[in-house]
Amino acid sequence: MEQRFRFTRKERVTGEKRIETLFAQGRSFMSYPFRVVYLETTQDGTIPMSILISVPKKRMKSAVDRNRMKRLAREAYRLNKHQFIFWKSGEERHLDVAFISVVDKPYDYATAEKGMQKAIRELNHRIEEKKEC
Repeated sequence: MEQRFRFTRKERVTGEKRIETLFAQGRSFMSYPFRVVYLETTQDGTIPMSILISVPKKRMKSAVDRNRMKRLAREAYRLNKHQFIFWKSGEERHLDVAFISVVDKPYDYATAEKGMQKAIRELNHRIEEKKEC
């Protein structure tokens, strides 16, 4: 079976209340160049995971650079999301994840991908750890 690398609208965290809940109740960790905030929810639907990518204006003034960094992060997620255990498990759980850029200068794709892969490994580890408790 051919693997499809898509990033659809349904995979995005949307809605003011949902985003507020993610940041208010979610847990976080660092995975350079991202700060990752995640929250397990009981969201209905077929998509097991939703993400939000943010590059703060406070850190990166240029809109062109902010948009490029978001594009690179989305691409790194799209190509590596199959490594998340949430995509592999057939459980009725849902995960909201926010990736917030913490760097002041534009970075390249290799940096974004390396950070995304590190974040995926750490998130998988934290979810497995929680499941065992």
